[in-house]
Amino acid sequence: MENRHNGFGSRLVKNLSRDRYLLLLVAPVVAWFFIFRYIPMIGSIIAFEDYLPTLGVLGSHWVGLRWFKQFFDSIYFFRLLRNTFLLNVYMTIVGFPIPIVFALLLNEVRGTVFKRTAQTVSYLPHFISLVVAVSILTDLVSTRGMINQAISFLGGQPIDFIRQSKWFRTLYVGSGVWQNFGWDSIIYLSAMAGIDVSLYEAAHVDGAGRFSRMWHITLPGILPTIVIILILNVGSMLSVGSDKIILMYSPAIYETSDVLATYVYRRGILGADYSFSAAVGFFESAVNLVLLFTVNWASRRLSETSLW
Repeated sequence: MENRHNGFGSRLVKNLSRDRYLLLLVAPVVAWFFIFRYIPMIGSIIAFEDYLPTLGVLGSHWVGLRWFKQFFDSIYFFRLLRNTFLLNVYMTIVGFPIPIVFALLLNEVRGTVFKRTAQTVSYLPHFISLVVAVSILTDLVSTRGMINQAISFLGGQPIDFIRQSKWFRTLYVGSGVWQNFGWDSIIYLSAMAGIDVSLYEAAHVDGAGRFSRMWHITLPGILPTIVIILILNVGSMLSVGSDKIILMYSPAIYETSDVLATYVYRRGILGADYSFSAAVGFFESAVNLVLLFTVNWASRRLSETSLW
């Protein structure tokens, strides 16, 4: 037994010495996640307390599931759940396949200049700040914007897109796809670069056309990457960033724009109701965790691809 432990220790030291530069390279990332992701999880305990900053996390009174029950009984519960879920579903249905299609088409382009230009143009919106992106969107869909001018030119009546709740999801999803599809396609282009070129050559010799090679070689080659990204997307089905929505919404469109993240912002930051907002955030994370495990299990059963 002692020899076994000594052997394991010597192999561990040898491996650490061999990979010391790789470990140093990944150390800042591990430290960042540990400091800013894992340590703050201790604060989740305030979801079960009547938290007061003067008493601290450990000194506040324990109330159990009071805030969870209050949230579940709230008149806003189903609206928040519906809006958050629908935004993510629409983003998945519309925004998930577009980067894949774009990457497949771009991979077939042989002109280097055109290909690089298309890539650059598609990447640029990702680097535009949300404030600027929402400002551009607001200008385009305002009553005097380009879109309403086109509607008026065609004989229609101008539409106040920003102040009508029925248009919020369309604007949110459409602007999100425009801003991110080029950037999201990078991972699929990288996966395509790893496909064996000899497969294309053999298919070409057998008479397969471009579409056939794309369908039978490229798409199956990046399928594991597609599945992994889909699992991660479904695993965050109740997570919607509040920044963009706060820039877009107003009380007039709360019916479709108010989501869990914005509700937490109003109750937790503006209303200083820290325990209640922590309970809402805890609920969101718990549901996402269950979804992630469920989808990963289903993927592992249906295919050979999963996160673990």
